[in-house]
Amino acid sequence: MSNKWSFTEHPQSVQESYLEHMAMSWGFGWRLFVAAFAAVLHGVFPFLCVKTGSTIIRQLNEEMVQHRVKTGQPLNRAAKS
Repeated sequence: MSNKWSFTEHPQSVQESYLEHMAMSWGFGWRLFVAAFAAVLHGVFPFLCVKTGSTIIRQLNEEMVQHRVKTGQPLNRAAKS
C-alpha cells in the first residue's frame, strides 16, 4: 500500500478531498470530545448537561447520514475500518 493511496482512497470514497476529509474528521472529533466531557460532567453532577451528550451524538449521526445521502454513499450500518 503506497502512502498516496492510503491518504486519498478513503476521502475519495466519500467524495471529499484529503483536506475536506480532515476538516470533517476534526469537526466530528472535537464535538465527540465535548459530548464525552459533558457525559463525564453529568455523571458527577446529574443536574448538568442532561441532554448535551445525546444531542451532540444525534446531530453527528444525522450529519453523517445526510452527507452520505447527498453524496450517494450507501447507508449500511456495518462498521468498516
